[in-house]
Amino acid sequence: WLLLLGALLLVYPLNAWRDAPVFPTPTGALDGLAQVLPLPAGARVLDAGCGLGHGLRALHRAWPQALLHGVEWSWVLRWVCAVRCPWARVRRGDMWAADWSSYDMVYLFQRPESMTRAAVKSLAEMADGAWLVSLNFPLSDVEPTHCLPLPDGRHVYAYRCPVAEVDRQSVQDDVEAGRRAEVTPPGVIVRGERLYPIRQRPGGRRRST
Repeated sequence: WLLLLGALLLVYPLNAWRDAPVFPTPTGALDGLAQVLPLPAGARVLDAGCGLGHGLRALHRAWPQALLHGVEWSWVLRWVCAVRCPWARVRRGDMWAADWSSYDMVYLFQRPESMTRAAVKSLAEMADGAWLVSLNFPLSDVEPTHCLPLPDGRHVYAYRCPVAEVDRQSVQDDVEAGRRAEVTPPGVIVRGERLYPIRQRPGGRRRST
């Protein structure tokens, strides 16, 4: 069982477990969307969390003229995806740390808990007029620009950016403020993203920090 666990961690590292497991995008799942969302030749499209490449293949089938990119944290899945999709540029990386600002479309097949994070990231980084597309999971309390049903009962949701009427600069300010925030329990200090207890001097006095 240790060998099986090691193989699982090799394919799917621990810090990727917060995202969706490897669920493939069905072949042709995005075909109907291409009719209502035509992309120009050379449009840059990102499959965020591309896994084994099923999403990239569906994107290539729907928009063969687009320049497709994929980002995947697991180096094993990234290698398999690059072999299966030689016409796409696939790299290893964190989909949430990747810069979405240069893409005309970002495609996701994540899970419900990830969608709020995707909306905030799109507001902070994606250009007005770009598209955020999600298979099966909509953004909470946001009306999609297009919603296409699939034969298996699932839906494809497409959102024209910005996904909400907000001031883009205020979103960026909030993102930066969140990175700097140090709201911590009493008796601890922050260094980077880790918490450390404040050491006590003899007699119960705290050391200066």
